Amino acid sequence: MNSIATYQQQIEDALKDKKYGSNPKELYEPISYIMSLGGKRLRPVLVFIATDIFDGDASKALHPALAIELFHNFTLVHDDLMDKAPLRRSQPTVHEKWNNNIAILSGDAMMVRAYQELCLADTTMLPQLLEIFSDTAVKVCEGQQYDMNYETMTKVSIQQYIKMIELKTAVLLGGALKIGALIGKAREEDAQRLYDFGKHIGIAFQLQDDILDVYADAAKFGKQKGGDIIANKKTYLLLKAIEMAESNRYLKEELHQWIAAPQFDAKEKVEAVINIYNFLNVKELARTEMQKHYELALTFLKDIPVAEDKKQSLINFAESLMVREM
Repeated sequence: MNSIATYQQQIEDALKDKKYGSNPKELYEPISYIMSLGGKRLRPVLVFIATDIFDGDASKALHPALAIELFHNFTLVHDDLMDKAPLRRSQPTVHEKWNNNIAILSGDAMMVRAYQELCLADTTMLPQLLEIFSDTAVKVCEGQQYDMNYETMTKVSIQQYIKMIELKTAVLLGGALKIGALIGKAREEDAQRLYDFGKHIGIAFQLQDDILDVYADAAKFGKQKGGDIIANKKTYLLLKAIEMAESNRYLKEELHQWIAAPQFDAKEKVEAVINIYNFLNVKELARTEMQKHYELALTFLKDIPVAEDKKQSLINFAESLMVREM
């Protein structure tokens, strides 16, 4: 079995040779731009790992893996636009570098290119792969809609939030693993176990992302520090803080004043809300929830009938996801 670094390099090499189109340049240049910003290519790596675990032909995993990466980056272009995010991987987002309409249309073209890439897969398994890919894509859209709905809802539960990030973020990891497993000719029940493993790793990953948005060094994280706080995003940290502040009148009033403020100094708001988070210890509570899903993910590997060294590659992958700047 190849290393994660080997798979990453294979994906990078394939992406360097990719041509998305030339004219009109306003449509295709943003695609080349977002795909060139790098990243760890973790989702397409999962397709390769899952294929290899079941001794499948890794060469058959390349096009589905690239489809997953194209789809993932398409979601980033549209998510950044909806969130009005200024930075992605420390560089201007597509809508900032060009404009909103270009971000919408280029994102649409990326989605089409993702399907075209997937259709280059082995035709004998293409119907199955298309079904999983499409189901995953719809779930991601459902998650994004819930995320937007929650922006205007006054009450959102922790349970609702976990379900939202399962759809918006985690199912793509699960879908990538299931696609790879089926390319490797895995049994349906084993492919589903890998899906569930990926789903819970994805939830843990997003919870960590919530923490990093607030506590990471912005230069290292590549995003605006406290962007979720500025936008009143209902992350695990904010929802837990609202829940815990119910018993503290002063904190409850201060937190709701910042949430409701129509105008504010962004730096001042971020600092004030972080102080509330620190007082309530919500960072550690979020880390505990993150660890719970991480450990739950590992339980789904136990009953998969492959050698332990093959499972270890997935465990190594999961560990690499969880080791980011805190």
